[in-house]
Amino acid sequence: MDRLDTLKLKYQSVINAAKQMGVRLTNVHVENDKLLIRGAAPSDEVKNRVWDQIKLVDAAYSDLTADISVDPSLAPPPPTQKTYTVVKGDSLWKIAQNQLGKGSLYPKIIEANPGQLKDENTVIHPGDVLIIPDLG
Repeated sequence: MDRLDTLKLKYQSVINAAKQMGVRLTNVHVENDKLLIRGAAPSDEVKNRVWDQIKLVDAAYSDLTADISVDPSLAPPPPTQKTYTVVKGDSLWKIAQNQLGKGSLYPKIIEANPGQLKDENTVIHPGDVLIIPDLG
């Protein structure tokens, strides 16, 4: 087994975790007798989690050079929000029935619109735009 294989085996959990977290790896090879892992993470949080993983494998990481930059363009797009414009005759119950499939889920609409809806007694008007939660 050569030096690259030995080091890749040692740090395989780091390489796997980095890929799972959306890190784009551009280099994984031996340079100056150390394993070089170079890539770009979608955020500082992900970059720090990769470093945490490295330290779990070897706190000194004397046989590793990790060059991880941050590239926000790699981050997944934020989930799109579904909205609904209130029409005459609507109630929160009716909107929940039509948009969420169950009228009794209207409290979820209240939760998704804290700046607009205080509770089930809040009056809604035609033209109001409400966020419809994604119940997954």
